[in-house]
Amino acid sequence: MTDNRSSLRPREDAGVATAIDGVVVLDGPDGVAVTMTPDAAAQTADSLHAAANEARRHAGLGPGAPEGAGPGA
Repeated sequence: MTDNRSSLRPREDAGVATAIDGVVVLDGPDGVAVTMTPDAAAQTADSLHAAANEARRHAGLGPGAPEGAGPGA
């Protein structure tokens, strides 16, 4: 099995979450849609936030990044 992660291109357009009839619907790019319970949506939000912060640190863009790191440094 090959590792396709290196060929993935990150999206810059964000998904949109909407509460409908007691569930959360997350609409993403290219017609991706996920329906979740409120608890699952909250856990997903926490996980996404943590992963985004870690990705920013790795890219030298956020809190915890070394001084002078990042684009243009």
